[in-house]
Amino acid sequence: MNLIGLSREELTREIGALGEKPFRAKQLWHWMYHQGETDFDKMTSLGKPLREKLKQTHVVARPTVLRELTSSDTTRKWLLQFSDGGAVESVFIPEEDRGAVCVSTQIGCPNGCVFCHTGTQKLTRNLTAGEIVSQFMVARDVYGEWPSPAGEQRLLSNVVVMGMGEPLLNYDSLKTALKILTDNEGIGVSKRRVTVSTSGIVPKIPQLARDFGCIKLAVSLHAPTDEVRDKIMPVNKKYPLKELMAACREFQEIAGTRQYITMEYVMLDGVNDSDADARALIRLVDGLMVKFNLIPFNEWNGCPLKCSSGKRIARFSEILERSRHAAPVRASRGQDIMAACGQLKSSVKAEGL
Repeated sequence: MNLIGLSREELTREIGALGEKPFRAKQLWHWMYHQGETDFDKMTSLGKPLREKLKQTHVVARPTVLRELTSSDTTRKWLLQFSDGGAVESVFIPEEDRGAVCVSTQIGCPNGCVFCHTGTQKLTRNLTAGEIVSQFMVARDVYGEWPSPAGEQRLLSNVVVMGMGEPLLNYDSLKTALKILTDNEGIGVSKRRVTVSTSGIVPKIPQLARDFGCIKLAVSLHAPTDEVRDKIMPVNKKYPLKELMAACREFQEIAGTRQYITMEYVMLDGVNDSDADARALIRLVDGLMVKFNLIPFNEWNGCPLKCSSGKRIARFSEILERSRHAAPVRASRGQDIMAACGQLKSSVKAEGL
């Protein structure tokens, strides 16, 4: 049994089943999540009898790295395979002195957004909490960030749950994983440095605020009207924009009024990028504290959509910013390593690996 992904309570019960006292679970937690250790023999504070028991029945295992690619801009992407053969992508996106690890929550995705490459990969299954957490741990292994560094010493400072899959459709595993990632006696990522992205699973948005308070929310919005959003994001037919905006307002009420929500908006030529679309977007978010993240569409083979021109994107941003909404254009990262989520997995599958 893999111990990665067990909550504190589950780990305590597991250790108790081996006839050990609860403090041993706390020691084991420290070894796994603060030290990053995978070898029971090196967990010297546990005592040899317990270490021998653990070696017989348990493991502290990471997924296998099937492929690792590093971009010219130093973005790094991994295709990770789990014990059942399922695979997902994770990405480290560096900034000047720190960066974010983008993790996946499902193998494939049920939402089928027409601009998203992962949408072409049907949902296979949800990831476990351990499989979510271990993606960040692989990045820590690669960058040598064990033991868990403190504060400003961290290179891997942020977690972005924005990879393959819809996080809020795997809420129980997500919740456990985030509790592990933000535990101060282990990996210790600040809740303020965690962002969860959703396509708009309305019932779970307020729940996220109730469970984690100051965690950041990003909404994959991508259209200002139900008419347009229905065409490019099937989830909108179940949770239309009026309900989504109401859930966002509730999130802010619970999390606190100073908690901005990021509205992700992929720029699609002739679909959602007109001046009228920008003005409709401003009306849509009226009363919410939001900032926009305008994303030039990363075109991929088989998708009929095209990216808006640079001039059109700049004009769109200008209209939003005139209304006192921050609307930066996201810089493209990792384009030479198949930046669009799902592309690396599809490429490796095509090679028969």
